[in-house]
Amino acid sequence: MARPLWFVNLLEKTFPNIKLIAKLTRVPIVGKFFDFLLFKGDNIVYLTQDKIISINKEIEKESDMVLPSKVLEYFINKAKYHWIMNVCICRESMQCKDYPINLGCLFLGEAVLGINPQLGRLVTKEEALDHIKKCKEAGLVHMIGRNRLDKQWLGVSPGLKLLSICNCCPCCCLWRIAPVLASKIGSKIHRMPRVSVKVTERCIGCGTCLKGICFVDAIHIINNRAEISEECRGCGRCVEVCPQKAIELTINDEEFVEKTIKQIDKLVNVT
Repeated sequence: MARPLWFVNLLEKTFPNIKLIAKLTRVPIVGKFFDFLLFKGDNIVYLTQDKIISINKEIEKESDMVLPSKVLEYFINKAKYHWIMNVCICRESMQCKDYPINLGCLFLGEAVLGINPQLGRLVTKEEALDHIKKCKEAGLVHMIGRNRLDKQWLGVSPGLKLLSICNCCPCCCLWRIAPVLASKIGSKIHRMPRVSVKVTERCIGCGTCLKGICFVDAIHIINNRAEISEECRGCGRCVEVCPQKAIELTINDEEFVEKTIKQIDKLVNVT
């Protein structure tokens, strides 16, 4: 049953405290309940930004690269139903000042027909592709996958016919909670296959990459040099902002797009 607006408004008021709630998943019994109710069967992938990747450092021409955005295009073209939310509930809840609040999530699949029509609208395939383009131009990072949490708060079913495409900013994104979630749950939000992010000797420890850049607080300055932890989800924002070009992101698998598509295709039917 579609969620009424009062329920959504209540969620928005709760959202600023989401990290405190996420920490409860580390309590064994509570964690199992949250996992079953909100995360069962999830597989959510941060998509690396197109403009900063290097595949094996062997492919020199951009025209030879299969870019991460092809994952989005594949599912948008395959889907029968496309739904754009009126606003990003995360940015609206946090009263975001840096990124557009009106660029909301894109949902694909038959389950979108059950979303409260006051929250968004059905769109054409072309409108969905244009929406993703606007999000990219605004500096937002895409996440895609099966997300049971969306099924629950939207009040739609079946979950296997709902594909979520989030357009995230580092200041407000829900998945900033990933590092504080129980590891079993946090691991369901991951990077694309064979993505490697490393800091080179060019790093001078300036700290630019710490200034509201990383979604999951994976970067720290140690001994005057940036270090990236395993919490990194490979979005590539740090690569883009580094003034010394000291952070490199490499994808060591030319089939990383196809593998990402296969992972998601197994879990969600958008036709």
